[in-house]
Amino acid sequence: MTEPAGETAPEAPEAVEPEAPEAVEPEAPEAVEPAEGVREGAEDVREDAEAAEEDDSAEDSGAETTGALDGATGGSEAAQGSDTPELSDAQAELAAQRELRARIEARKAEKEGTVASGAKLSGTAADLLAAVRAVEGGAAAGSAFYEVPEPAPPRPAPEAAPAVTVRPPAPERAAAPAPGTTTAVREVLAKGGAPEALAGQVAATLGEGAAAALLDDPWQLLSVPGVRPEQADGFARALLGSACGPDDPRRTVALTVWLLERAALQGHTALEIQAVRAGLAGHGVPDPESAVEEAVSAGAALVFQEGETAEEAPEEDEEAAEPVAEEPAAPVLLGLDRYALAEESLADALARLVKTVTPAEWDGSELERAAGAHGLVLHTGGEASRAEPVALAVAAHGRGLRALITVHAGDGRRTPDATGVNVVTVADLLSGAVGPGRDEEGSLALDLLVVLDAPQLDVETATMLVESLPDGCRLVLSGDPEVLGAPGAGRVFTDALAARVCPRIASRVPDPGPLGELVSGIGVGELNQVEAPGKEVVIVPVRDAGEAVHRTVQLVADSVPRAIGVPSEQTQVVTVGHGGSAGTRALNAALKQRLNPGPGRFGGYDIGDRVAYAPTPGRTVTGTVLSADAEGLRLRCGDEELLVPKERVESELRHGWAVTAHQAAGTRWPAVVVVLPGDAAAGLSRAWVYTAFGRAEHHLSVVHGVDQALARAVAEGIAPERTTRLRPLLEGLLATPEE
Repeated sequence: MTEPAGETAPEAPEAVEPEAPEAVEPEAPEAVEPAEGVREGAEDVREDAEAAEEDDSAEDSGAETTGALDGATGGSEAAQGSDTPELSDAQAELAAQRELRARIEARKAEKEGTVASGAKLSGTAADLLAAVRAVEGGAAAGSAFYEVPEPAPPRPAPEAAPAVTVRPPAPERAAAPAPGTTTAVREVLAKGGAPEALAGQVAATLGEGAAAALLDDPWQLLSVPGVRPEQADGFARALLGSACGPDDPRRTVALTVWLLERAALQGHTALEIQAVRAGLAGHGVPDPESAVEEAVSAGAALVFQEGETAEEAPEEDEEAAEPVAEEPAAPVLLGLDRYALAEESLADALARLVKTVTPAEWDGSELERAAGAHGLVLHTGGEASRAEPVALAVAAHGRGLRALITVHAGDGRRTPDATGVNVVTVADLLSGAVGPGRDEEGSLALDLLVVLDAPQLDVETATMLVESLPDGCRLVLSGDPEVLGAPGAGRVFTDALAARVCPRIASRVPDPGPLGELVSGIGVGELNQVEAPGKEVVIVPVRDAGEAVHRTVQLVADSVPRAIGVPSEQTQVVTVGHGGSAGTRALNAALKQRLNPGPGRFGGYDIGDRVAYAPTPGRTVTGTVLSADAEGLRLRCGDEELLVPKERVESELRHGWAVTAHQAAGTRWPAVVVVLPGDAAAGLSRAWVYTAFGRAEHHLSVVHGVDQALARAVAEGIAPERTTRLRPLLEGLLATPEE
């Protein structure tokens, strides 16, 4: 069964590591791996990427470096013609930056003509400009970067839009592809030796012209979730034979995009250009530098360097001048258009709130005074500190302001008393299912928005949320910076804190009890032994994964209900990944057999099964199967009943007695059992342990089989930082001169 896309970021993100180029030797055409192999890859992408990285690490290390193609005779042909004038690296980078900023400004102003900047560019930069204008003018689709479109006259300028353009709250699900499209794609897949079961996904991803697109550029298959480079290479060999090589521009562009999309699953909105080149070399690309240039000129990727060239300083007396140490240049980054625009738009929207609020003097706590005087305030603290931003919203409501509180997951137990103020999830607010409605300009009718669980905001969700707020609205982002980051790309809360462009209020309210003491120590790198007279914390040592599964089932089904008084349905299991001998798959199978045995009559599920439902990427809710009918499965998630259509059961639903820490972030349960089998040691980090242990309200059992690896992870296990651009963008827009 395909896992839901509930997590899109890994527990222990891996950067794109340099890999030694592999010699490219001609080989006989071979088909893509069987359907099971592709299906397994699809599961790796749709489920949380943490597990995918762990489960397939051995396969990746050998398989990903393959990329040999027939006809490897074009290695000497660069992606750019030898007679094409080239810009220096600095010029090309600055040109790309200017072009991006011009595009964003043009969009915001509802452009009435062509972009003037860049008119004198040539070579790669000119190609990039032409590709961008073709996409924006309608001459080419944004996904058609594999092809070089013929020049076409731009469409007439669109009619003037409202002063405030609000992006759709939630993208509608793509309509099912037409049967004729799927049939045509199936024929092409069969011709290339690829599993015909992929036809539906390919048609949904590439659209009506999917069959023709694949025939023209077989590597577009790589844009389908779950397909790996070696599989796309085999498909291309079967269709093109000796007409393709490892340096085929279609291949190098598709690989560049694939590397950036894979990095986005790990939380990055961009990658250093050297990492991308190393990744391309690892897949047998003879000239990675030219391959990157080809991707940029085709409009498939954008180049950034946040450190703008400084303006020339006024001339000074050479004798009086003292040598000044030069700061290292900012790294050159490569990113996808969607994340670049999201970060630019989010920075602009946050700056708009800061600059349009009317300062007021509010009495009360430090947080209330800061919120009264500023349009953007950041609040940090543990679980107990959630009461402070809630109290702020209640006080604002008492002042006659339109206030709203949003949370990551619909878990009412975690929200303190919010009398008079609605509490909704971010997903429901953006979908329009709940909330204050929109004003005549399309903005949410709010004066104050308090966002709890702010670290769970990815950059695209945050952009939609902040752009929906009207001028003068106050925004308070509150959360615990020590927990695992957002499952999507970006680190909005962390970047905003690091930018230091608004008040940052740190709560002084400690988390109570032995659990609070334990989790607080982990946050500062200390795994302390705590006194737990009420059995708030219990350590269960195990020797191997089999014993870990056995003891976990025993704890959930018997020990915790009997000794602690928390029933099985209120006890949640948290483990490191989906795969492995004690991952979510193995644990859920064992827990189902004990707690709700059955044949899985309804798409693998029975009435009463505990499930994890991922209605949108990055948001996982747990519930119980109530019934099944011709429409699909009906679930109870908290106080809500909902329907999962039968065509989405396989992709969005799985058993949920056991989940990963990323899926559990933003939610708490009365009792939690954290499972740490021996093979999970490599996936541990301080943030993972902090998040997993912090999900327990009253009782925590730790099934411990990693020996000293747990203490080392808490003391030394700092997860790799995500590469993003939001911090310098905010600093450029909001930093004061003295900063």
